[in-house]
Amino acid sequence: MLRRAFAPLAVSVALLAACGGGKSSTTTASTHRITGTVSAAAANEADWDVADPAAPSRSNDSLAQAQPLPSAVTVGGWVSNTNKAYDPVDDYRVSLAGGQRITLAVADPTGVELTLCAEDVNKARAAICAVAAVGTAILQIDVATSDEYFVEVSATTGASSYTLSIGAGPATAAVLRTDREFVPGEVVVKFRDGAPGAASTQPRTIPERARALGLAALAGAPGRPALLGLGTASERGRALAALGVASAQPGSLAAPLDAIQAEKLDTLRAVNALRARADVESADPNYVFHPTLVPDDPLYRYQWDYPLMNLPQAWDLTQGGPMSSGDPTPIVAVVDTGVFLAHPDLQGQLVDGYDFISDPLRARDGDGVDPNPDDPGDDATAGQSSFHGTHVAGTIAARTNNGLGVAGVAPGAKVMPVRALGVGGGTSFDILQGVLWAAGLDNSIHTPPPARRADVINLSLGCLGCYSQTEQDAFAAVRAAGVVVVAAAGNENSGTASYPASYAGVISVSAVDIQRAKAPYSNFGPNVDLAAPGGNSATDLNNDGKPDGIASTLADDSSGTRKPAYAIYQGTSMASPHVAGVVALMKSVCPSLTPDQLDSLVSTDQITVDLGVPGRDDVFGHGLIDAVMAVQGAQAQCGKPVAPALQVTPPRIDFVPGQTSAQLEATKTGGDVPVLSVTGVTASEAWLSVSGPSPATGNGLGTYTVTANPNGLADGVYSAHVDFAVQGGSSLSVPVTLQKGTRATGGGIGYVYILLLDSNLKPKDQRDGTSTTGQYGYAFTGVADGSYYVAAGTDMDDDGEVCDAGEACGAWPTLGAPTTVVVSGKDVDGIDFVIGFDASLGGTSPAYLLPPRALRRAAPTRTLLGGAP
Repeated sequence: MLRRAFAPLAVSVALLAACGGGKSSTTTASTHRITGTVSAAAANEADWDVADPAAPSRSNDSLAQAQPLPSAVTVGGWVSNTNKAYDPVDDYRVSLAGGQRITLAVADPTGVELTLCAEDVNKARAAICAVAAVGTAILQIDVATSDEYFVEVSATTGASSYTLSIGAGPATAAVLRTDREFVPGEVVVKFRDGAPGAASTQPRTIPERARALGLAALAGAPGRPALLGLGTASERGRALAALGVASAQPGSLAAPLDAIQAEKLDTLRAVNALRARADVESADPNYVFHPTLVPDDPLYRYQWDYPLMNLPQAWDLTQGGPMSSGDPTPIVAVVDTGVFLAHPDLQGQLVDGYDFISDPLRARDGDGVDPNPDDPGDDATAGQSSFHGTHVAGTIAARTNNGLGVAGVAPGAKVMPVRALGVGGGTSFDILQGVLWAAGLDNSIHTPPPARRADVINLSLGCLGCYSQTEQDAFAAVRAAGVVVVAAAGNENSGTASYPASYAGVISVSAVDIQRAKAPYSNFGPNVDLAAPGGNSATDLNNDGKPDGIASTLADDSSGTRKPAYAIYQGTSMASPHVAGVVALMKSVCPSLTPDQLDSLVSTDQITVDLGVPGRDDVFGHGLIDAVMAVQGAQAQCGKPVAPALQVTPPRIDFVPGQTSAQLEATKTGGDVPVLSVTGVTASEAWLSVSGPSPATGNGLGTYTVTANPNGLADGVYSAHVDFAVQGGSSLSVPVTLQKGTRATGGGIGYVYILLLDSNLKPKDQRDGTSTTGQYGYAFTGVADGSYYVAAGTDMDDDGEVCDAGEACGAWPTLGAPTTVVVSGKDVDGIDFVIGFDASLGGTSPAYLLPPRALRRAAPTRTLLGGAP
């Protein structure tokens, strides 16, 4: 008997690999066609010269030929210092605002040494370079001053694809950069005794070991870190040669550095060479430290979704922990792929969970049901696992104010990880057992119940049209036990009911984008209860150089070993945990809150902001979840006084080129004690002004007009904020961004291969070519009845495989959860999806849901794609 599977309802801004074969015949009476358009993701562009000979080529190998870029962009590129398509330097030119960050992610760091440099075009400041040793994946440079810059990627050794993100990004502490403060010509080294192959005559003293490397011993003792020096300029050259350090690429920005910067760059290259030696345990620059304040949750800058639902204001009331002695800590069960239990941003945030995957092959952990909910990955190939449950868990309750990663919606709450999804998804039986167990109810496995049942269960999973009376009865029992169940509405852009979200008693959550519009993939229909942020990877409306998805915790197993990571996903899978986290906030202020009371708050529009047509509709349900209204509504249910709070809508303003005016609506929520009033509204930058309210009110509430004046500003991205000073409540800040100048909105993302695969991922057909509009229209003809996948990607390194790390990739309908296209007796049109470069955070953390190397593309046909097929 076949068991139906539930798929995670996520869309990963990550990588996928697939490819296609030759051409099909024309459509006949017994065959049909599949058509659609592949769209380049927002703020994505391609390097002018890559290894794929089919791609249009234009040199960007010198500063005079520098490729122009917009101020916030992700570029996919390829650089090589080998005989294969020799291309050692890629130069770009871009206007940047002070504080913007340039991040280079090396796709294949094995055997590759790259340098990233930036210099203002007028050479008013010293060039800054970051050096990647062999095996280093991430380089970064921060720009302190607004100006026009040359940005350069150069290869000293090897060849690799790369992703260059310009605009913003999380800080990576391990990057070796010349603008860091350290002593030029000095390195801190700890030698390793008994290194493999070491002879008995190996020098033992620090001076002897230093001389053997061409260095001078400055301080230290055996068995402890030593301070070594590179010596004078001539001595430094001999020491670098002895270490096998290559010189800067002639003509590159790294070559003409001034004397001090050149010595610093040589020092960093010496550190890299020392780190690669078997007899060296560690090597680092001799950094100079000063007292400093490290900002908390560095990736919070990407969490636009929280202000969208007024979450920061809700945190003034509660962060999800017990409000008084004796109150329980809210627990949210995440029934999903499990959780990477070792993730540092989830430490202290988890309670004991369980693994309910009964099939050992699906489970991938060596057995069936067991007490360990740790997620080993849902794909046997390194780098292909989704770690979907880890992303969901981080959105709900990642640790906050710990100087690490992201913030959770309810950081004071706890997550109960329940494994039910494995390879290929999860079965109805396994999921139900996990749901019943989390609710403290008897289940078919007869596992011991949890120490305390969950208050909320999140189900970021679904199956379109898969109604089951058994499941409906189970969810009714869970609701009767007092447990709130929240589920994702689904990602098929369909009005067909998706389950479990459509069961009676389950809160169904659709997804909105950064502008509070329906996310293009989100399901709709009469069962949708409310909406929450899910994101849209096809846009970058806040100009941060990343698609507008949801940032959260992840694991990266691309090296074969799981490591903590962060990534941007999109989907109703991401919307659902926003609501589950808000319910945890509500339970913290009103532990006795029942599912019936919650339903009443939803149905009477007390915890949502209306979107779309007035009143409830099939797209947004009762509207967008509002965290402040939700917490205050819960307080009212428990008879607690509701403090007034200021609410400003929209929660952020993003001016696009040509737009200079926007409005903010300031209103009060909650009670009337104490009296709340706005005492002042100011703009943080001279190019931004604010007026109002209109009409004038005695309490400062009403409509404010925000005006941007870009005159006198250079092209680039600018950030500011509008600050509301409040008496009787918490002050509020509304972030504002301004993009001046042209912005790439449709340029090609490179030479794209669009692949038709059968249900077993075997190649059936291929379309490929270029586009100058960013729209790659395609049509597969002569397609027989059956189920097919459609995927697309680039092949910048010309290895015959699309969607390798660092290459653009996409699949229908979404990359994180590719779905088959069913051809049955007629043509299938409108198979549209987005293709883009990896936008994972904090390193390479792709989430593949199709095998990476099982298929290869066919030879290119060099056709022009564009417009409607």
